[in-house]
This record gives sequence, structure tokens and C-alpha cells, in this order.
Amino acid sequence: MNYLLKNCDFVLTWIDNELKVLRNVDITISDGLIMNVGTITEGGFEKVNCSGHAVIPGLVNAHTHTPMSLLRGFYDDAELMTWLSKMWSVERELTRDIIALGSELSIIEMLMSGTTAFIDMYHYPDVTADVALKYGLRAALGPTFIDTLRKPSCVENELRNFVDKYGDSSLIRPVINVHSIYAVGRDTLLRIKDLSDGLNLPIQIHVSETRDEVYESKKKYGVFPVEYLNSLGLISSKTQLVHLGWVTNWELNVIARANARVTHAPSSNMKLATAGHFPMRELMDMGVVVTLGTDGPASNNSLDMFREMKMAVLLQRHSYWDVSIKALHAFKAATLNGYRLLGLNGGCINSGCVADLVLLDLGSPRLQPARSDNILSNIVYSADGSDVDMVIVNGKVIYDRSRDYQVLKERARKIGERLNDFISKFL
Repeated sequence: MNYLLKNCDFVLTWIDNELKVLRNVDITISDGLIMNVGTITEGGFEKVNCSGHAVIPGLVNAHTHTPMSLLRGFYDDAELMTWLSKMWSVERELTRDIIALGSELSIIEMLMSGTTAFIDMYHYPDVTADVALKYGLRAALGPTFIDTLRKPSCVENELRNFVDKYGDSSLIRPVINVHSIYAVGRDTLLRIKDLSDGLNLPIQIHVSETRDEVYESKKKYGVFPVEYLNSLGLISSKTQLVHLGWVTNWELNVIARANARVTHAPSSNMKLATAGHFPMRELMDMGVVVTLGTDGPASNNSLDMFREMKMAVLLQRHSYWDVSIKALHAFKAATLNGYRLLGLNGGCINSGCVADLVLLDLGSPRLQPARSDNILSNIVYSADGSDVDMVIVNGKVIYDRSRDYQVLKERARKIGERLNDFISKFL
């Protein structure tokens, strides 16, 4: 489908790594790509009236556990390891059908709130991938190595099958998921490195999330978690490190030299009381690609990336005692850097960028008054997912509020009822 987004009040894009706010422009989309941005009069396009809207690049949720909407509100008031043991007690009894329902509920929430792509870590990733394809979202995911739950050989077989099935998909990107250094042994980590090299796949792993994890790593291996992974050859440009709340200065140098990518999950870190400090300013100064994720809907409990952008800025300012982290940085982490992590020319609204766009309703009181000088501030600090009117992924309208809102709302309610039937036996 070819689209002409006509008379967009504001368009926020990245040009040469700088944010630009364009006024009263048109956007043409063809074959999944943005063709032109400016004043456009040619025909042959399906017209979308963009008047009264701000258009932003799609938001990338760089770390989540999509099916865990089934555990939203199940066990909220506990620290990480206690919380994890409670989650794992339920997860041992999950079925593909329940995973599908949890995935669908989360994907509905994400697409209605402006997320165009997500990076996932959970069981039965093929189920989540199929749901993402059904709704038209981009997803990067794959089987998760957790030695305490599944044999590594079984996970490896599942990974190979996943790559065979989705390796050529335009929307699904296979990744190797590793829970953590405390849930996966040394031999498994070495095998993961071989798989990453042999299959040319990125690795996503939780790292240095808690003080206890750091202490145990030092006690067991004599080094800190990032140092340990680096000693095994697992810190590289294909590595995505999630959390990093307890990371040393010298480990930051390791990350930067290797061109590894990092993901901040502020709301989840605060909710699970993991404390520490994600060193966003230092990482950015070193040229590291910093991304942003909600974490799962059982530990956040929202998948709204607008909320997460605001939380990232607020937590960073609270930790630094200054205002060095700005709305601009959070917006970049959620858009341009998210697409860099995915290896796509996206997170921008320029000719040749993938056509992943979000239209925000300027009629929302939260977004007024709107001007070129304050529109970014309004989006990061004031907007939320309910201000989204339309979502376009790969050049296709996957959410139109006027068409889809009531249908998706009712579908979410029915899924919630079925998930309650499952979770009731654990209460």
C-alpha cells in the first residue's frame, strides 16, 4: 500500500544524528519505505489526513518479556530473586496456548501505545513471533537459555528451528536470549558464543542487575559480570546488555571498545528495588548505543514506552543530581537507537527510512499548547500511549484508533478473563 500523510502539523525526525522538528509537511510511503518528506502533490497514494497530528518515528521496546502480561499484578511487592522464584514456579506450568494469550494481550497494548518493534525474551518464542506477525509488529526474539529450567541442548535445537522458520522474515529477527550469568553455566556460555558466531546472531542478556549478582560473580569467578562475559568472548558488537545497574568504570570501557549495545529499564529496576545506577551519561559520552525497554508486564507493569521515556529521564536526574540527561536523550534511545540495535535504517522520518511511524493526537490536552520548541518536551514528559491515533509498520497501517480501538479493547478483555482462569490455581 502507498500512503500520503497530508498536512502533518509536526514531524520529528533525526538528520545527521540531530533532532529536527518539521512543520506542516507531507510524507509519502511506498513499499514499506518513506519516499519523500515535504510538500507533495503527486497522486497514486491513499491519502491520510494528518492535520492535527504530530508524527514521530516508531518506538522500540528494546527489552521485554511479552507473554508475562499473564502475571501482571500476580506478585508485585518483592525484591528480584524472591520475585523470580515466584515467577518461575508458574512458568514451569505454562502451555503454548497460555503463552499465545499473554503475548497477544501485550502486543495489543504495545501497538495501541505506539510501539512498532520489541525485543523479547521468553519461552516458546515461535508462539510470540506468530502473534507479532498477525498484528504486524516487528519483533526480535528467540529461545532463552536458562540451565536451571531447560537443558542447553534442547534450547539450541529450538534456536536452530526458530532460525530456519523466521530467518527470512521481514518483521521477525532471531536472537539468542541468555537469562543471566547466574542462571547459565560457563560451558553453556561458551556454546552460546559459538552459536552466535556460527549463526551470526545477536545475544541479549541480563547483566549486573543487582548488587548480589555482582558480589557472587566476584566471589565465584574473581571478576565482575561484564569482565566475566568478556573473558569468554561474549562482549562484542552483537551483544545487548540489559540493566547494568551495578557496573564499574573499567567495565564501561570494555563495553565501549567492543561496541556492545546497552538497554536501560528504569521502571522495572525501581519496582524490583534493584537499586544501583545505570550510567547513561558515561555510556553516551563513550559513544555506546543506549536503548530503552519497559522490561516485562509483570515487573513494570506497563508496556507504554512514553511512560518509560519519562521515567528514564527522571531516574537519571535523581541519580546524577543534575539535568544532564534530557528528553532528547530518552527520545533518541527509544527511536533512532532502538532501530540501530535492530540493524535497520529506522527511527527516523527521512527518504529511505523504514516506514514505521506513530501519529499522535494534538487534540489531547496533554499535548497542548504545542509549538516547535516544546513538542518534544510534551511527547516525553506529558504524552502517554492513549494519545496514539495511528501506527504504521513497514508501510502498513496496523492500528487506526477510529477503526480498531473498540475491537482491540474487547479482545483484551476476553483474553484477561481466560488468563484469570489459568492464574487462579496459583493464588
